[in-house]
Amino acid sequence: MSDLAQYIRELTALLVPLLLTITCHEAAHGLVASWLGDPTAKLAGRITLNPARHLDPFGFFIMLVPPHIGWARPVPVDARYFKNPRTGMLLVALAGPAANALVAVLCAALFHVLVNLPVEDPNGLAVHLLVPLVTMAQAGVFVSLLIGVFNLLPIPPLDGSNILARLLPENLAWRYMSMGRYGILIIIGLLLLGNFAGMSLFGTLLFPVVNAGANLLGMGSPF
Repeated sequence: MSDLAQYIRELTALLVPLLLTITCHEAAHGLVASWLGDPTAKLAGRITLNPARHLDPFGFFIMLVPPHIGWARPVPVDARYFKNPRTGMLLVALAGPAANALVAVLCAALFHVLVNLPVEDPNGLAVHLLVPLVTMAQAGVFVSLLIGVFNLLPIPPLDGSNILARLLPENLAWRYMSMGRYGILIIIGLLLLGNFAGMSLFGTLLFPVVNAGANLLGMGSPF
């Protein structure tokens, strides 16, 4: 029973940072697309901080399970509105991880402010209010960094694929991005392959970068 209570506490602390991270990531894609002349995301109601507009129910459920890698509803983007479609898609792709980095910085700032607040009574009401907030701020840093770095992997349709596609010749980029229909299967396959091999393939790639970012923000290494 204590394990269940601990899990519920951890899940509660993780829920708000996850919703914040997903919402800001997806809204940033739509916002930058709108700035570049594409009204598609705006017309679809996706430039919003309302998490319900961005959640994919199953993808969000997967995010609640370690290593907390899932997916949201992709923001619709029509590159035909951009003056330079390939560069436009690059900027839209960068917006998501950039938003995650900003959320991580803000959560780290909040964490440092909260842990340095003077508390007279260690058993008082103030501590009971501060502890959940500190935990959520800390989780916000790690979750934001993890999701941001994960999305930079060059696996279509992750953001990293649009970044790499801009560097490839146009005909090769088109073929590369057409793999996006199999992206989820590729990711699941790599996760399973890592499990069979007794190692975390994504962890090997992601965790060192997340640790470096967390250390830079004065949070220590989570992995």
